[in-house]
Amino acid sequence: MGFFLLNLSLTDLGCICTTVPKAMHNSLWDTTTISYMGCVAQAFFFLFFISAEYFLLTIMCYDRYVAICKPLHYGTLLGSRACAHMAAAAWATGFLYSLLHTANTFSLPLCQGNALGQFFCEIPHILKLSCSHSGYLRKLVIFMFSACLGFGCFIFIVFSYVQIFRAVLRIPSQQGRHKAFSTCLPHLAVVSIFVSTGTFAYLKPPSISSPSLDLALSVLYSVVSPALNPFIYSLRNQDLKNALRKIMTGCFSGAIKCQFSGV
Repeated sequence: MGFFLLNLSLTDLGCICTTVPKAMHNSLWDTTTISYMGCVAQAFFFLFFISAEYFLLTIMCYDRYVAICKPLHYGTLLGSRACAHMAAAAWATGFLYSLLHTANTFSLPLCQGNALGQFFCEIPHILKLSCSHSGYLRKLVIFMFSACLGFGCFIFIVFSYVQIFRAVLRIPSQQGRHKAFSTCLPHLAVVSIFVSTGTFAYLKPPSISSPSLDLALSVLYSVVSPALNPFIYSLRNQDLKNALRKIMTGCFSGAIKCQFSGV
């Protein structure tokens, strides 16, 4: 799990570094422009990191499944070589998917201007600028391919967690069940935030779409979700829990003192 967390942290860092620096530059210099090649590179790298993260989360789900449901076979099924191969497959699949999606998107003619209304080059908004008849079929094909790939990973995650929860509930001791759940809940929380925000951002009904809502959803799945992942996994660290407890206790005590001093 530590090896996969390292890879996950790299994808989170990549997602944030792809979008946030340019957005901060535009905000500080009061500009809203990006070069065409810069937009291509930004779309490619963001899609590369975000898709690799999704594949890594799927692999991490398999890691939890083997650890809880088949613990005696863990060393055989998930040795160091197997983990390296699975991580490499996730990165390679993310790269190929991003390359295919980016090449398909930017080969379409843009005939509805060049204003996106987003803080980074998000592919769905770029596709809205295309109005060619041949482009519609290509957009449909890439959408179906993406939906099948994403839905396949989602079904695998759901099936794995059904098996995990069935195995955990059969553990006789309460301490054992608590320990098993504690190893799965951070991953489940990260997957839930990632899938829910990303799915709603891309598949929301057009009737509720608005520039402010689109911007908020894009920030949620492209910046907030990757930034929360290290924090969610770190909550299992006892030292971090103690530090947070001290901070919250200090803030609460300070608020009480301020309230009574005002009286």
